[in-house]
Amino acid sequence: MTETPRWFTSSYSQNGGACVEVAVNLVGAHGVVPVRDSKDRGGPVLSLAATAFSSFVAGVRDGEFGAG
Repeated sequence: MTETPRWFTSSYSQNGGACVEVAVNLVGAHGVVPVRDSKDRGGPVLSLAATAFSSFVAGVRDGEFGAG
């Protein structure tokens, strides 16, 4: 990948920093959504297929993973 990910956290992430950051700007060119730990920005990055990330977000919205 040559583009730089533009990281952001959800507007719902007001829980003291225990969240992830995503970079959706790479979906169009590469078909991936990079994900990283917001507390370890220099740490590992998972590059998820855009379709897998979309399915995950839909599952979260539908309550498939419980409340915590």
